[in-house]
Amino acid sequence: MNIILLGPPGAGKGTQAQMLVDERNMVQLSTGDMLRAAKTSGSEMGKKVAAIMDAGELVTDEIVIGLIEEKLDGEAAGGFIFDGFPRTLAQADALGELLDRKGHSLDAVIELEVNDEVLVGRIVNRAKEAVAAGGTARADDNEESLKIRLMEYYKKTSPLLGYYYAKGNLTSVDGLGEIAEVKAAVAAVLDA
Repeated sequence: MNIILLGPPGAGKGTQAQMLVDERNMVQLSTGDMLRAAKTSGSEMGKKVAAIMDAGELVTDEIVIGLIEEKLDGEAAGGFIFDGFPRTLAQADALGELLDRKGHSLDAVIELEVNDEVLVGRIVNRAKEAVAAGGTARADDNEESLKIRLMEYYKKTSPLLGYYYAKGNLTSVDGLGEIAEVKAAVAAVLDA
């Protein structure tokens, strides 16, 4: 089963993806992780990625699709979770074409729906808890950064909701429940 997790920053995509990896033997394809790994790999693709990232530029969709294609050639008994990709309609089209070419399907697109005000509170609390526990908060776990990240999400990624709804792939779940409640809602979508 191959799925996309959608939702704004802080909605809990990473938490839910990790549980799916642990319990359903799925492989999480996080584009951020893949780019960081490629950058340090020493491969030809990695050298390209490093040069682009070191110059402070955005990696092209073609490169990201190339990295995903490499991962799709590997084994994933439980299927793949696309996390952080696609972010745009062009990327959604490219991913669809790649899956078709590789003989894979997209089985579900799950949107973790959240209320922005509650989300901002959640992220600010996460930062405070990290500091209180003697750790450090993520650099972008503050109200101002989150508002910028949310604006980017709504400008670029929210059109995907209509795109996947029209294709009949989209299911929305309440992303603000307890972790176990969200997990159960995601499981219900996958088991349907």
